[in-house]
Amino acid sequence: MGALAKITAKGQITLPKEVRERHGLKPGDRVEFVEEGGKTWVKPRNLRAVDLMGILGRPPSGKAPSVREMDEAIMKAVAEDDERIEREWREGIDE
Repeated sequence: MGALAKITAKGQITLPKEVRERHGLKPGDRVEFVEEGGKTWVKPRNLRAVDLMGILGRPPSGKAPSVREMDEAIMKAVAEDDERIEREWREGIDE
């Protein structure tokens, strides 16, 4: 599941088409370069707040959650997604 890209004289790269398609990346989307343990990987950062609408479902109590509860739930969902992306990336390297 790997892909190669060439660095230009300006230090730029073009993400290969299959990578853009796999992660739903479009012009203007953002990516993050993460360095850890001597390795660097790229994480898509193309979610907008509106894309998260409904991801948490309705509150079990029927009352609206507090801002703190919403923040905690969003951070949990983002962390789980980050873990999934990293796991899929690592699995692709091991192949």
